[in-house]
Amino acid sequence: MKQKIENIEGFIKKNLKWIILFSCIIIFLAIAEDVFSKEIMKGDIIGYKIISTYVISDFATPIAKSITNFGGATWLVVICFILLIAIKNKKIGIAIVSNLGIVTLLNILLKNILQRPRPTEYRIIDESGYSFPSGHSMVSMAFYGFIIYLIYKYIKNQYIKWFSITILSILIITIGISRIYLGVHYTSDVLAGFLISIAYLILYTNIINKYVIRK
Repeated sequence: MKQKIENIEGFIKKNLKWIILFSCIIIFLAIAEDVFSKEIMKGDIIGYKIISTYVISDFATPIAKSITNFGGATWLVVICFILLIAIKNKKIGIAIVSNLGIVTLLNILLKNILQRPRPTEYRIIDESGYSFPSGHSMVSMAFYGFIIYLIYKYIKNQYIKWFSITILSILIITIGISRIYLGVHYTSDVLAGFLISIAYLILYTNIINKYVIRK
């Protein structure tokens, strides 16, 4: 019995990233199935109710509008350009740029397959296009998530490493929350965006680390 448990633990440890990948895809597909059936999920209603009850205020609205910009095309392209110039290893710079391009195209593809209309009841800002999965959430998770991976891999100073990872992790989460807050996405849009990007990142970092930025 003890040997079996150790074998299971060893298998999980060895294949953890692939277990996470397939788990994210399965949950994403379950959400997508409901979206395809034109369902508004309880989680969508509960998610917005929590934010509208405890978060929305005159003070928080301009903050949400500012945070959401960090997941928008303009900011991401600017950051990408700066990193491409600043990073000496041009392979890493190109990997950052290609990551942004690939995940953006993937998001457009998924949106056009599922064609979920955006919520209309509580709009604070105007936004066009389809709703599922959230582009800001999906692209931010992939873009900043890849930066987190590079920081973890290359930054030696532990204080700088974990401070940067913490700040970027908070930014990713708050960008997602801002989309629900501003009334342009359902909770399931944001969750699905995060999930599919985590699965994508596992694949992307595995390929990039193996074939592009090997040490």
